[in-house]
Amino acid sequence: MESRERFARNLRYVRLRAGLSQEALGYSCGLHRTEISLLERGGRDPRLSTVLRLAGALEISPGELLSGINGAPPRSSQARRRPSPP
Repeated sequence: MESRERFARNLRYVRLRAGLSQEALGYSCGLHRTEISLLERGGRDPRLSTVLRLAGALEISPGELLSGINGAPPRSSQARRRPSPP
């Protein structure tokens, strides 16, 4: 699972656990409801400042939103490879 998808699942789970609508969460942290929706659908990578604002509004640690994300870039068959030394 990609980090964006994992973050999306974590955000949705925590928001629903808190009993908040996307609109209510957005209002609490100063984001528009459509931004919350994009994040929950994995349509956008969150900025660090966004993660912090969401965590504050949800009264959780940022780590809970990042749970299960290991930080390694996704493997791709088209990944750039460093050239071999001559």
